[in-house]
Amino acid sequence: MTEYLAASTFSGCGGSCLGYKQAGFRLAYAAEFVDAAADTYAANFPETYLDRRDVREIKGQEILDAIGVDKGKVDLLDGSPPCSAFSVAGKRERGWGKVSAYSDTSQRVDDLFFEFVRLIDEVQPRTFVAENVAGLTMGTAKGYFLRIRQAMRDAGYDVEAKILDAQFLGVPQARRRCIFVGVRNDLGLKPAFPPVDKNVRTLASCLREGEASEPDASMHSYAVGREWRRMGRPGTQSTKYFQLVRPRLDRPCPTITQTGSNTGAASVAHPTECRKFSIAELKRISGFPDDFVLTGTWSEKYERLGRCVPPPMSKAIGKIIRTRILEQSDG
Repeated sequence: MTEYLAASTFSGCGGSCLGYKQAGFRLAYAAEFVDAAADTYAANFPETYLDRRDVREIKGQEILDAIGVDKGKVDLLDGSPPCSAFSVAGKRERGWGKVSAYSDTSQRVDDLFFEFVRLIDEVQPRTFVAENVAGLTMGTAKGYFLRIRQAMRDAGYDVEAKILDAQFLGVPQARRRCIFVGVRNDLGLKPAFPPVDKNVRTLASCLREGEASEPDASMHSYAVGREWRRMGRPGTQSTKYFQLVRPRLDRPCPTITQTGSNTGAASVAHPTECRKFSIAELKRISGFPDDFVLTGTWSEKYERLGRCVPPPMSKAIGKIIRTRILEQSDG
């Protein structure tokens, strides 16, 4: 199998990169600005050149120089610009154009998609993939979506976007995301997306006995813990704290978000024990192998998984791009 060349931006802990690696790509370059996320990335991808600068400071030629290839020779450029500005659970337009807290930094995030498009234009990869929340296509954010898609097309690409759900791509978690796929016009091929697999994995397959020993995960001393106990059984959602959910065991887990890294905050909780999920369980729920290294505190590890692109999702996307676009282009 041909090993195709990939570069990643907004790489986080490496969820998307791990998926592309499993799909047959060599990750030659990654960029991640948040130190805690970059530390985890470095622990799992020591062979990848890791750029810790703000993406606004990075030039396309610098990516090419780090990899050692000419413009147009990168097979896949990946990017998942921070999505909080477009989430239907967030402030949306009230936060656009403003600096706000993001992980352990503060920055404006609603303009970062256009920085990714700038790098597409400067690197001219054969294909690209960009990921964001489904909320980017809804309501007042739709204008951003249309501007982003047009800018991608203006950079010389045939571009399509679809809402994909990770639960139908091998991940035991319902996680709907807007996925852009772009194919450089000179390749003469159309964007492609992976097929849906209705044979979903359940939350029960991810749970581990004995994980309640993680002290940072216990909700017993918090108001959400009292509410969790009042809810009574799995498959219920709090009427007091809307985001507090005791999920069903026989279905994929609801979407895990970084909010859960605050033990006292309302979020998806363990269905049968008064606690948040353990890190080992969260890795399985997010599609990571058990031996994937997460650095930092319990809350930092949780945040990494709450913000990640699940590896099986990127593997499915990467595989279809490799077989339906790159291999066909190479004849």
